Amino acid sequence: MLISLFGAFESGIIYAIMALGVYLTFRVLDFPDLTVDGSFVTGAAVASIAIISGIPPIIATLMAAVAGFFAGCVTGLLHTKGKINSLLSGILMMIALYSINLRIMGQPTLPLLNETTIFKQLESIWASTGINSFFNSILGSLGMDNTPATWSILIVMIIVTIAIKLLTDYYLKTEVGLALRATGDNQKMIRSFSANTDTLIIVGVGFSNALVAFSGALIAQHGGFADVGMGIGLIIIGLASVIIGEALFGTKTIARTTLAVIGGAIVYRIVVTLALQAEFLETGDMKLITALLVIAALVAPKAIRTRREKKRRLQKRTELSRYKVEEAS
Repeated sequence: MLISLFGAFESGIIYAIMALGVYLTFRVLDFPDLTVDGSFVTGAAVASIAIISGIPPIIATLMAAVAGFFAGCVTGLLHTKGKINSLLSGILMMIALYSINLRIMGQPTLPLLNETTIFKQLESIWASTGINSFFNSILGSLGMDNTPATWSILIVMIIVTIAIKLLTDYYLKTEVGLALRATGDNQKMIRSFSANTDTLIIVGVGFSNALVAFSGALIAQHGGFADVGMGIGLIIIGLASVIIGEALFGTKTIARTTLAVIGGAIVYRIVVTLALQAEFLETGDMKLITALLVIAALVAPKAIRTRREKKRRLQKRTELSRYKVEEAS
């Protein structure tokens, strides 16, 4: 169980980068972007083929982010310049990327088990420092045996994800970022201030898909393979992470919201992992579990607010009745 939870936390922190990308389009730009299902695989495909070709893993991962940025920009262009509905633009790009990803990979699946990935480099570096043994000895002294030997991946990914979160926070507080947020709230208003909303949407969707592709590249290296179907339904996972995070941790500020999205991605992976431990559930039920989690995250906060409002009204009515009785006496 400990190993499973550790793995869920580890993959959750990587998927959190993808969730941040979904947050930018879904919440900030109010743009239902289904390109995510394709750009995630694009990132995995570009990084995998680059690593197999002998390019250093770090550069390959950055190349994946650039490829995702261009894919997002095309979606933005279809919507702004082609005047195609935002939802349809994402669907068209997602379909086109399926064939493009196959062209990049040359085959449906690319194995990376015998290749030097960024995580294998981290493990070899940290193994020589003895940090993995240090953490495992601490947990071993607490009676936790069979502890994972991939502390380097977890610690480095936490640092990378937090760095991307801080970069996103800073970007959204700049002049361009504020204009981007205003575009999502009211395009007509921001146009009255001579802002080019088309450019803002294109750049915003591009930046979002760059994060998604970056996450896809890391997941491919973490799992040891890139598959053309690994992005199917990913937008639902991203939305689940955003919605769960907002419901659990709140959205008072940008910094708190982006942190909530990261927390939501981790909670989602942990809940799915725990749910799959049940004997009556199978691996194929993961989509059903995701749907139920999203439904719960959407319905529960509204139900709680409704209950609080009813309680507040009842209390106010009681106080008013008491006041009338005192006035009459």
